Amino acid sequence: MQREMAQKTALIVYAHQSPVSFNAAARDVAVEALTKQGYKVLVSDLYAMSFKSSATADDIKGDLKNPEHFVYNEEMMAAWQDGRLSDDVSEEQHKLEQAELVIFQFPLYWFSVPAIMKGWIDRVLTQGFAFTLQKMYDNGIFKDKKAILSFTTGATESMFLADAVHGDINVLLWPLQNGVLRFCGFQVLAPQIFWCPAHSPASVRSQMLEAWRERLHGVFAEKPLSFAPTEYFDLSFQGGFRLRPEVREKCVSLTHGITTAHHLGKPLPPDNQTKAKES
Repeated sequence: MQREMAQKTALIVYAHQSPVSFNAAARDVAVEALTKQGYKVLVSDLYAMSFKSSATADDIKGDLKNPEHFVYNEEMMAAWQDGRLSDDVSEEQHKLEQAELVIFQFPLYWFSVPAIMKGWIDRVLTQGFAFTLQKMYDNGIFKDKKAILSFTTGATESMFLADAVHGDINVLLWPLQNGVLRFCGFQVLAPQIFWCPAHSPASVRSQMLEAWRERLHGVFAEKPLSFAPTEYFDLSFQGGFRLRPEVREKCVSLTHGITTAHHLGKPLPPDNQTKAKES
């Protein structure tokens, strides 16, 4: 008899204070849609958990390696190796280990995530567990996992264009999607952006949620966003971790840069952080 496929697991890292917020509704849609597909869905409701946002020595059980000069990242890596991380960090790491899909659900604060979610990133994605200098980007530890930023904005979509007051949303997303998610190896799927729901009619908010529900039904078949392959770079101190000369030569004829940040002084590739490339 053919063995049944193992149940997939999704983790929703959720940051909003109100249970009647649009973000809560988006979270609930994701839980329902994924559960109907047979997923085991884990939710980390950071405010309800009173998750600590500050990265301190309290995150480590037992003695520090170097109490004279506390270096958080080094101490956390040693504590992770020895099984001495605080219970709340260990529990979140255990959830993340199980998950094939991670959704970060939040309101955009100051062009980034709320402090409590930044604390989750700082404290949970520790060196050794989430990355090493040998295992990052294409070779990252979480290369078999997918991740999505799902968030609300207080401003309209037209305010996040290349010629608009807030600037290009693709530039805004680069630090989170490349500097956090892809750095740890995640296959980063296009963000789910809910534009200005607080100032949208109820019918529009309903349409936003329905589009999210519909998207989640095919989410695992989605193509991830495009990033510069790690093999493009000379990953040595001698080479300065820069583009290999032969790659640079090939890029001379490109109309656009490689990515939003690897722009090479050329126009940015359109929608590099918001849409997957067409096949």
